Amino acid sequence: MEPVSAAVSAVLPAGGSGERLGGATPKQFCGLQGRPLVSYAVRAMERVSWISDIIVVVSPENIETMKSIIEKYGHKRVTVVKGGITRHRSIFNGLKVFAENQSSNRLLQKPEVVIIHDAVRPFVEEDILLKVVTAAKEHGAAGAIRPLVSTVIASGEDGCLDHSLERARYRASEMPQAFLFDVIYEAYQQCTDHDLDYGTECLHLALKYCKTNAKLVEGTADLWKVTYKRDLYAAESIIKDNLSQQICIITDLKEAVAQVGFLLHESLKSQVKVEAISISLRKNDSHLQNIFSGECYNFLCINDKEYATEEIQQLVDMLEKSNIPLLYPVILILVHLSISENISFSIGLEELTKIKKFAREVKKKNILVYGLLIQCKDHFSLQETVNSAAALTMALIKDRNPELIGQLLVA
Repeated sequence: MEPVSAAVSAVLPAGGSGERLGGATPKQFCGLQGRPLVSYAVRAMERVSWISDIIVVVSPENIETMKSIIEKYGHKRVTVVKGGITRHRSIFNGLKVFAENQSSNRLLQKPEVVIIHDAVRPFVEEDILLKVVTAAKEHGAAGAIRPLVSTVIASGEDGCLDHSLERARYRASEMPQAFLFDVIYEAYQQCTDHDLDYGTECLHLALKYCKTNAKLVEGTADLWKVTYKRDLYAAESIIKDNLSQQICIITDLKEAVAQVGFLLHESLKSQVKVEAISISLRKNDSHLQNIFSGECYNFLCINDKEYATEEIQQLVDMLEKSNIPLLYPVILILVHLSISENISFSIGLEELTKIKKFAREVKKKNILVYGLLIQCKDHFSLQETVNSAAALTMALIKDRNPELIGQLLVA
């Protein structure tokens, strides 16, 4: 599809109390991999270059919380607005910022098209945003839909089945939705108090008050809304899976270390995308910098020395400067290679203590450090040990468990 030529902004209502989720924290502020859910939705909008401004509407008591999230995670183009007592009143407040220039920070341009998207739907992609915006430009309004999973039935006053709907004829309304700004703003201006207080469907307001028939756009399966606690677990599982799709193996130039790096590459490549580089971490390697500028959140560093403090610290410094750990926790697995006929444990208590202390320090920077020992008698038994190391590596990057940092696993 062609890039968007119209001015486009987004309004994200984030004022829910999270009653159905349970617990004291509203769902939009619940942590996924250490980061609030609302931050994922904001980031999804930020990644789209043609969205000019992002309005996040929160309840009055959560304004400072939202501002601190924006600052902590470096979000750009975001304005926080005080919400109303209902979803529709909150969205109306978000739209007023453009129409009445209520933003105290900067002048916001009134967009031609405005996207409305729930702050608790974190997995929206640019493709569906582009489709609803393009459809809204042509039809005045558009929204994502999905097939109904369950049949909808109606009960009579006696609590017995009255009738059911033919499931094939109906769809579930999802987000995102998009509107010509003047259409949806006029709809909200004409809206009755009853609709503002009890309504839930923005497309219906455009139809009822502006006679605008929305174009319905088939959405993807990942547009679901985090509503219950089980949805949080599912969302975190999806995020972990997305983060575990790529790993970078870093070795020095020694033959034995490079060989293990090659064997790990071969063992891992059927499960995950692997980048393997042989460098000296003391040098500013451009290939490594390119990987840092990409979307790799897993690093495996192999050495045959005792605890290589300087090299590892150099890698951590490079990661921190890249801002990779800002949005997601980065996994750093320190692999110690020991090939010797003497199979006795090759790492002393002092080194184990150093690793643990170091892991606790860098966890504050959102970098999770684990130790992994590859130990074998000779090169003939190396392949089996490397296969075991690869399995442990995949377990670590998929689970991303902060409670295991600083631990030494033996392949």
